[in-house]
Amino acid sequence: MHAPGRVAFLFFVSVVAWCAAHGAGAGPIVVLGDSLSSGYGLSRDDQSWVAMLQQRLRGEGYGYEVVNASISGDTTSGGLARLPALLEAHSPSVVILELGGNDGLRGQPVASLRGNLLQMIELVLASGATPVLAGMQIPPNYGPAYAGEFARTYPDLAAQFGIPLVGFLLEDVALNSELMQPDGIHPNAGGNAVMLDNVWPVLAEVLEAGET
Repeated sequence: MHAPGRVAFLFFVSVVAWCAAHGAGAGPIVVLGDSLSSGYGLSRDDQSWVAMLQQRLRGEGYGYEVVNASISGDTTSGGLARLPALLEAHSPSVVILELGGNDGLRGQPVASLRGNLLQMIELVLASGATPVLAGMQIPPNYGPAYAGEFARTYPDLAAQFGIPLVGFLLEDVALNSELMQPDGIHPNAGGNAVMLDNVWPVLAEVLEAGET
């Protein structure tokens, strides 16, 4: 092979290797969530933490696409019903499971929450994707026993399956009125930026591990 051709070939190989190492051509990152991830109440689509995630991935040189499969008002039972079709349609590399808040607000039994999340984790693992669990908490006025059992469900499942956990998606957001919409439930654009900062270190570690 002549020198110019060899240089071009090596450049092509290096580009292909770089793209493969940074997720280009790999399955997408699917976010299966509720109104906290769907962008509820925000004035622009690009203000949700999921949209910001796509921007940060590109800024960090990752080629992963993000599929936002979040629906306002969804519960763990709804997410479980939708998950098989999402896995089949997208063949994701990573699935971020952000569900459970509506279960808690409706006073659903924690055993039901746990069972649904467990089945979703198993389905994601069986598909070959990595599940990332986003922890949720509910206000203490639901009773300390219920709120405590609810919150413990997420770290308990993460430990059981050895999967990545975002401790609490709304950390540093939920009690800060400046980061919340007037309804006191949904974060504003600034709150969504903080939510992404809560997710990013956990997700980045998953993506880095996938490159080794």
